[in-house]
Amino acid sequence: MVLLNNFLKPEYLGWLWNGFLVTLEISALVIPLATLLGFVVAVLRNGSPRGAGVAATAFVAVFRNSPLLVQLFFWYFGAPMLLPEAWREWLNATHTAELPWGLAVEWPSYEFISGAVGLTLYSTAYVSEEIRAGLKGVAASQRQAAEALGMRASQVFRHVLLPQAVRIALPPLMGQYMNIVKNSSLTMAIGVMEISYAARQVETVSFKTFQAYAVATLFYVLTIAFIEALTQIARLRFPPLGGRR
Repeated sequence: MVLLNNFLKPEYLGWLWNGFLVTLEISALVIPLATLLGFVVAVLRNGSPRGAGVAATAFVAVFRNSPLLVQLFFWYFGAPMLLPEAWREWLNATHTAELPWGLAVEWPSYEFISGAVGLTLYSTAYVSEEIRAGLKGVAASQRQAAEALGMRASQVFRHVLLPQAVRIALPPLMGQYMNIVKNSSLTMAIGVMEISYAARQVETVSFKTFQAYAVATLFYVLTIAFIEALTQIARLRFPPLGGRR
């Protein structure tokens, strides 16, 4: 930090740190939500009734084939127009939830909510494809062997297919999680004060473009390196049990 202080004032470093925390917050929210929704979409596309499968396929097509920035603009500018005025006013107002022991939690800003919704739905389309590929990567003989043992369809999925599918899909899933962290930078376009937004603020006020974006880049690199380290650990602890036969 001493070296960084020679380039940027502590105040500016504080802005960047706060922006980095927002990046972590939105990523930590989007990753589990996109994983859960992606799992549902993948299952629907992998053998559900035709109507549900078509709907899931259409979802993936829409959100994969349109730019994330356009989707963020839609959720921030377009979607509120479909809500009653009272709802829009409530979303844009400041709210605080009182918790026990004198703790208070502020309701996220509308910009944060819009960014999280847009990034979650966009990422869900990609995460679902990784999970679906994992399900398809399990050898057909695994299902056949389980059915021969008298296991029900739900038991086959839970105890045989799903554990192997997760191991197959884990490395590419971690890659999608890295993309979520990086894609969160686009939420600055709708006013989310994440690290890229903070870097732009610092650059505007201090005119130190290189220093501001160098620190922001360092935060991104460290975060992605951490996820990459988790990926390597996961590969060692949970290697694929087998592919296609």
